[in-house]
Order: sequence, then structure tokens, then C-alpha cells
Amino acid sequence: MKLYHREHTGRPLRVLWTLEELGQPYELELMTYEVGKSEEHFARHPLGRVPVIDDGEGYVFESAAICLQLADLHPEGAMIAPLGSHERALVYQWAVFAPSELEPPAMEAAIFKDADPERAAKARERFSAAADAVERSLDGRDFLVGDRLTVADVMVSTAVNFANRAGFGELLGEAVKAYLAALQERPAFQRAREAASQLPAAAE
Repeated sequence: MKLYHREHTGRPLRVLWTLEELGQPYELELMTYEVGKSEEHFARHPLGRVPVIDDGEGYVFESAAICLQLADLHPEGAMIAPLGSHERALVYQWAVFAPSELEPPAMEAAIFKDADPERAAKARERFSAAADAVERSLDGRDFLVGDRLTVADVMVSTAVNFANRAGFGELLGEAVKAYLAALQERPAFQRAREAASQLPAAAE
């Protein structure tokens, strides 16, 4: 399994974390911005983005799709519920919710904070509503689905953490804050973060 990662991007962390939780070996290809915009990389991802994995049969992009596929390939890791179960549907639900409902308003609010304060304020409201949905769903539990970490937690916690680092911490409830803190103490997360923080120059 080969994972392509580029400087100043956060989404490959999700894939690294999933691989570490599953205990699967991988090769990490760290690219500079220039290499990431090369024709070679556009052959891997039509928009030149990351993460991308090469699973030996071809390339797969989009972090949610990659993490879900990894969980399917390694069911012994129990990062996704059995096929056809209600809990599996909930994993899909939260894996889609993170990039569709949490990330866009947080990014929009950060981008337009100074240029268009009114637009930024509306985006913050949308993010706050989405974060509150996570807060209510946790309801004193450690994980979003079942009694152990799944891809749902990987996707949602990394999206919320991005917003937290971008200055949205006051919009997070106490359950979400405790949830983030606990997940980031996991050894697999720590190993993934260390791997993701490597300088691109190390790969050149």
C-alpha cells in the first residue's frame, strides 16, 4: 500500500491513522507542492490533490473512500460494522457527514473572515449546527458508532479538529472536546501524526 501525501495538507492524516489502527504496513510518498502539481500526479488524481493510495491494482482518491476501503479490506480491525447492518449504515453516514457538513462551512468561514464577515458569520452558524449534531450523537459515549473506534470517528474527529485549530473551538460542546482529546491520545493517532509531519524534503 503506497500513500501519496503533500506538504501543508491534513486529509492524508485520516488514511495514515486508519492504516496505523489496522496495523497495516504502508509506504508514504511525501511530495512537494510542485511535484503534487506534476503531470505524473495528475495521472493519479484528476485534480492533483491528496490523499491518493496505490493499492497494487490502481489508484484510489478521496479520504473517506480510502478509509472505508481499508476497513473493508481488513475486517479483523473492526473499523467498520458488518455488511448490511444498521451500524454499517451509520459509519457511512458519518463518513459522508464530515466532508459534506463539517468541513465546507469551517473552510468558508476561515476564508471569508475578513473579506466578507457576513458570509463568514453564516458559515460559522452552519458549522455550529453540524458540530452540535455530533455533540448530541455522542451523548456521553466514547465513539459515534458502537463501542469502538470506526472510520466514522476518524473522519468526523479530523474534520472537527481542523475547525478547532482554525479558531472555532468556542463552537464545540464539552462532549466533542473530550472526544477529540481522547482520540488524539491513541497511540495509532500519535504515530500517524508523526508520519504526516515529516518534511517533504526528506523524500527528495
